[in-house]
Amino acid sequence: MNFYRCLICGDVYMGKEKPSNCPFCGTKDKYLVDAAEWVDENLSINALSEISKRNLEKALQLEVNNAPFYRDAMSRTKDRALQGIFKYLSKIEAEHAAMLKKILKCELPQPEKGKEVATDDDIENLKAAHEREKAATAFYRKAAEEAAEPRVKKVFTALSEIEADHIALEERLLK
Repeated sequence: MNFYRCLICGDVYMGKEKPSNCPFCGTKDKYLVDAAEWVDENLSINALSEISKRNLEKALQLEVNNAPFYRDAMSRTKDRALQGIFKYLSKIEAEHAAMLKKILKCELPQPEKGKEVATDDDIENLKAAHEREKAATAFYRKAAEEAAEPRVKKVFTALSEIEADHIALEERLLK
């Protein structure tokens, strides 16, 4: 067995082969390294620029809003495959929030009222999810460009890639 560690979320994966994506945060395999080589890049951040701090706080709130939305959508659908997809997306978004919390060294905020609520209509929930992911991807790309700190730039770049994968998934489901 081999141990791999994610450069984005820091979680450890054990397996015969490196997975194509981190099973915890969903990032691409290029961010997975042999666990013995892993270094906590969050320790390289001495101080955050104001723009990075603001963008990280906005990202944290976005992820905190999205995780319970997906949990609610999961609980409302009767489609077993969609239940699994919404559960997966909820776990990924919660992992993103936990990772952002570590960088900011703060507590998790509460979801914004109404942002965590899904509907009883699967298609409407998929459309809402698609819009959330598109907005997140665009925001993360912009935040990566604005980041002064290499670690923050890496995190926002990885998040934009992950959310782009979610967009592709939702587009396939909406067809």
